[in-house]
Amino acid sequence: MKKDFLSLADWSRDDLLAIFDLTAELKAKQKRGEEHRLLAGKTLGMIFEKSSTRTRVSFEVGMYQLGGHALFLSSGTTQIGRGEPIKDTARVMARYVDGIMIRTFSQEGVEELARWSDVPVINGLTDMYHPCQVMADLFTVIEHKGEAWSGLTYCWIGDGNNMANSWINAAAVFGFELKVATPDGYRPDARVMERARGMGARITYTADPAEAARGAHVLNTDVWASMGQEAEQKERAAAFKGYQINSGLLKLADPKCVVMHCLPAHRDEEITDEVIEGPHSIVFDEAENRLHVQKAIMATLMR
Repeated sequence: MKKDFLSLADWSRDDLLAIFDLTAELKAKQKRGEEHRLLAGKTLGMIFEKSSTRTRVSFEVGMYQLGGHALFLSSGTTQIGRGEPIKDTARVMARYVDGIMIRTFSQEGVEELARWSDVPVINGLTDMYHPCQVMADLFTVIEHKGEAWSGLTYCWIGDGNNMANSWINAAAVFGFELKVATPDGYRPDARVMERARGMGARITYTADPAEAARGAHVLNTDVWASMGQEAEQKERAAAFKGYQINSGLLKLADPKCVVMHCLPAHRDEEITDEVIEGPHSIVFDEAENRLHVQKAIMATLMR
């Protein structure tokens, strides 16, 4: 039966742990220079309605290393950008490719694409979720913290955006403690919070970044204005003043804490240059692991 990767909440803990195991295996083989052509002869169609650096490069390189081929499709140069119905695009592409990755605005659009597609669909980012990124983040924590990772306290500081929503889903699925600090008016999606609550998630919501950071083992943030919100930059800069991961905030966290950012970062806004370049930062390990985690996701879905 076809399975899609649209949101972490759609997957079981055991299935996601199996993806982490495969990630570790594929990363080790790549580092040793061993071929791992699990998707030889397969093709991934990549639909981009939002610009990208890490998503495009990591999926293209990942498919190449798996022995397959990735095809880049910009919405501006395809019939999607001219208003072709999603259900038509889905049914046609599914007859050409073995999997579809889409990076776009609407989660509902991704879900409709998956509903009509006969091949697996991977959510490369929507305004609601960024599941591949959070999988890479968690795999990076596992690499640095080992078996203790699921018992750590995680915190999210900043905008209640797609990353915050995905961290909430992760906390619900894996059961770790999560503290979320956002300004009033910028909290995560209410439906996501309610679903996590129904799954018994251990999540604290606060407007105080210090409360969220106190004792935390993993600190995470993102830009204050995401793609499509550039017109709100000044308004958001005022609202998020104080929601910065800096050396002062790190003093409240666990002494051996790690800091993450999904990039691109606006240094000295949501995170200081000192922290992102400092000894607690695992930001670039996290960025590299997008490649390895996404390879495991593709291999799991498309083999």
